[in-house]
Amino acid sequence: MGKGPGLYSDIGKKARDLLYKDYQSDHKFTITTYSPTGVAIASSGIKKGDLFLADINTQLKNKNITTDIKVDTDSNLFTTITIDEPAPGLKTIFSLRVPDQRSGKVELQYLHDYAGISTSVGLTANPIVNFSGVIGTNLVALGTDLSFDSKTGDFTKYNAGLSFTNADLIASLTLNDKGDTLSASYYHSVNPLSNTSVGAEVTHSFATNENTITVGTQHALDPLTSVKARVNNLGKASALLQHEWRPKSLFTISGEVDTRAIEKSAKVGLALALKP
Repeated sequence: MGKGPGLYSDIGKKARDLLYKDYQSDHKFTITTYSPTGVAIASSGIKKGDLFLADINTQLKNKNITTDIKVDTDSNLFTTITIDEPAPGLKTIFSLRVPDQRSGKVELQYLHDYAGISTSVGLTANPIVNFSGVIGTNLVALGTDLSFDSKTGDFTKYNAGLSFTNADLIASLTLNDKGDTLSASYYHSVNPLSNTSVGAEVTHSFATNENTITVGTQHALDPLTSVKARVNNLGKASALLQHEWRPKSLFTISGEVDTRAIEKSAKVGLALALKP
């Protein structure tokens, strides 16, 4: 457990990663290589039906400055420059996507034993300003996340979150979508040696008065292979297998089944079979 409450994005992150990270209905692979000078080159590809999407990411490190450059199959160029601790606890991030010249953004992050602050400003004439702040400790944290559109003078986002953490359990409560969505999540590390953990999330929409419940688990079959599974109250069941076939090079395969559709098809088939 680290010192301080972390950033707002850390609230509920363990449960979100367990329940949603890397899940997709397509095949994905990642290859990472390192040059003798320490330059990291990562290539990833995703097969979506008959389409194949890929990107190449190059990472260069020089002292406390990290530069990431990524190019994808749509000819987009993403550049991120991160400066770690120009002052104690401070991090500066500059990002830009070409050809979208309005995507430029500068972000400042500050971590303290009892607070975590992140603010970003778009590099445009009428930028969107984001601010998030957390106060507390590494055990209990309370935070808020805001976005302000200087062009319209409106708040486009205001969220709030609460997190409780101990040695093997993390629970969080967040209010999102301008107060319309309330989510409670739970993450429990069952066996750190086998990376076995379970998690759950309950989300309530005040606008539709609907609830979504998702539960999931993960387990490491060996040091290089892990499996994950999840199911929700809408009948969607998903499974994932991820294998690290070389250092930091991953092959991921996942799938999703609509159990309600299967059940409906089975009932129709049974009815046709019984029809005289």
